[in-house]
Amino acid sequence: MNDDRPLTRLDMLRFARRVVEHQAARQLALMDRWIADEERREAGRRRRPAIRRPAGDWAVERGLNGRSTMYVHAGGCTAAGGRAKAVDRDQAVRALTEEGVPACPLCRPDTALGILE
Repeated sequence: MNDDRPLTRLDMLRFARRVVEHQAARQLALMDRWIADEERREAGRRRRPAIRRPAGDWAVERGLNGRSTMYVHAGGCTAAGGRAKAVDRDQAVRALTEEGVPACPLCRPDTALGILE
């Protein structure tokens, strides 16, 4: 551009268009990044059930410290997190009765095992 003449309305409109074009390109790149991130998360969510080990008939969920027991679950309970370990029927009954571990309020293993509180 020539510095000795003042900017015309047309010059300002062309400049504004370049600014908008640049901003739109940045916003589209950002949106593309968000879409790619969400696609990766969705693929991970679809893969997760396939990665999980097969659930037993009963499971005991450990606390964050790995020692305390949080809940007893029926096998396949969706509330059982990654800290749940498959156990046999006798271990589940013992945890509910002798150890006082609460039954999961969602899957109610105490009802399935015939143990009433």
